[in-house]
Amino acid sequence: MNTEPVRTRLPIVAFAALLSLIAIAIGALAVPPADAQTDPGLVDYPGFMELGSEIAHYRESRLVDLETFNAMKADPDTLVLDARSAGAYFMGHIAGAVNLNFSDFSDGMLAEVIGAKDRRILIYCNNNFTDNVAPVMLKRAELALNVPTFINLHGYGYENIYELDGAYSIQDQAVGWATPAIHQEN
Repeated sequence: MNTEPVRTRLPIVAFAALLSLIAIAIGALAVPPADAQTDPGLVDYPGFMELGSEIAHYRESRLVDLETFNAMKADPDTLVLDARSAGAYFMGHIAGAVNLNFSDFSDGMLAEVIGAKDRRILIYCNNNFTDNVAPVMLKRAELALNVPTFINLHGYGYENIYELDGAYSIQDQAVGWATPAIHQEN
């Protein structure tokens, strides 16, 4: 049986703990950062700008007015995609639209939500509405969500995209704006 007092072992335990912390710190420093932080090829601004330029004329040919948008929307195989935030979507959206936040676009998520690459997709954003109230607060025209949404969908291989052209009030019956039901106690 060891009769040595506990306090004399304390420096040994502290020294061992210090060595362990040093080993952990050295190990953490030895691990290289994630590829996305060090490989500039995973963020391709010039490539995005080039893709946008390449499809600019194509995008212009895919702008449709509200009447055409609604006629296309009536086809059950057509998907109306709302790429705004989930919060904005739940505050109100075009009836029948499906929400996939733009920041969640990836090969897998798009395939899950849209399905076939040749499926017709209709898109819209806040700037398609004149109301400038939540959930359709206007953005700067050059920063409207429709533009990067169109470019990204095309870049992911979806080419049957149509974009709502013009600006309408969410109060316009032809827009078909849906808002959540509000439950009131009597």
